[in-house]
Amino acid sequence: MQPMSNQFQIRQEMCEIGHRIWMRGFCAGNEGNHSVRIADDRVLSTPTGVSKGFLTPDQITVVDMDGNQIDKHNKMKRTSEVLLHLAIYKARPDVRAVIHSHPAHATAFAMTNVPIPEGIHPEAEVFLGKVPTTKYTTPGYKEVGESVVALIKSDTNTVMMGNHGSVCFDTSLIQAYYKLEILDNYCRILLLARQLGKINPLSQDEIIELLKVKENFGMKDTRLSCAPQGCVGKDNDAFLAPFDVRPKSACSCREDGGVEPHAAQIDENQLEQMVQHVTDQIMAGMKA
Repeated sequence: MQPMSNQFQIRQEMCEIGHRIWMRGFCAGNEGNHSVRIADDRVLSTPTGVSKGFLTPDQITVVDMDGNQIDKHNKMKRTSEVLLHLAIYKARPDVRAVIHSHPAHATAFAMTNVPIPEGIHPEAEVFLGKVPTTKYTTPGYKEVGESVVALIKSDTNTVMMGNHGSVCFDTSLIQAYYKLEILDNYCRILLLARQLGKINPLSQDEIIELLKVKENFGMKDTRLSCAPQGCVGKDNDAFLAPFDVRPKSACSCREDGGVEPHAAQIDENQLEQMVQHVTDQIMAGMKA
């Protein structure tokens, strides 16, 4: 169990991280939650119904590993989604902090069921690795934690939750927060780059070399063993495939790619009458 002085420092850090999450727009209103494991059977958790941008140390709740709130004197109630955090702590004893958030750029991938691509950006490969996505599960239920844990490996630190958001975890709260920042920034870069045109993935040799560099940094990545067989980026097609940009409303296109003659346009006299009618309505409204 952490000494009380250290607990207060952790509470302060939880408030500071909450403020950063709110300032970056990773959570709106009272969305999101984060926690820190302070002992084998004790976890500090953010409360329900409070904006992460305005947390105070006394609002942080204490729960056991079954989700029971220990600090009965606290008028604040622990978040219902603490069950997700506890499932991760039980599955990965090395994890000491968990952040669940709704970063917009990353959540866009989860809402469209598009896997976050691999083998494109070096920093994302080193600090995030593969980011799996779960199917949608109703928030607050223990099944959420079960669906996330089912995808967690020894080197996983971030999971996307279908139609919901993200969960990042690490050995400290600040490290978990860094994962959240890197995740959303990477997804933002992907979406911007996609608008410019074709994205160039790293070659297989470049990926293997990068994963070896990562391992030299002391960060294990289970993909290194299967990278020579092409396991990195095998789910990228959903994002990298060209978009079909030929909406019928914008172009009278035939199946063979040709263009049908334009439909009859509005007569100039009709257009002038429409404009005059709208103008008369506006002027009448100004006189009322």
